[in-house]
Amino acid sequence: MTNYDILLKQATELLESEPWAVSALSNLSSLIMGSLENLNWAGFYIMRNGVLTVGPFQGKPACIHIPLLKGVCGACASKNETMLVPDVHEFPGHIACDSASNSEIVVPIHLNGKLVAVLDIDSPLTNRFSEDDKAGLEKLAQLLEEKLVW
Repeated sequence: MTNYDILLKQATELLESEPWAVSALSNLSSLIMGSLENLNWAGFYIMRNGVLTVGPFQGKPACIHIPLLKGVCGACASKNETMLVPDVHEFPGHIACDSASNSEIVVPIHLNGKLVAVLDIDSPLTNRFSEDDKAGLEKLAQLLEEKLVW
């Protein structure tokens, strides 16, 4: 089980040393990948020209563009809410960027109330993500909303 208090302290330190989005999101994707067990992808998609565009991440090469309403990331962005999906193969419209992914959690990130990115985390295990993960990652997203410099 992930200790989100420690993860948030580490993320705060990283953001205080460099809040610029590109550098911060790069380090945070690495921090997430190293802190949570059983992941195969952790990173960010940034809203650009009305489409989610891959940003800093850890894992295999990813889908570059994700339209709104497509896949778990597009659903998160469209609904503007965290999507916790126990089995991505049962999610309508799932985009299989990595065939090894079986569960996923995606958390929206805002700037001045407007969606600017999503945090996307995949696992090769089904039912990998819990309500504790959801709460901890939403706190991380809130920290990003307060500290990131775009």
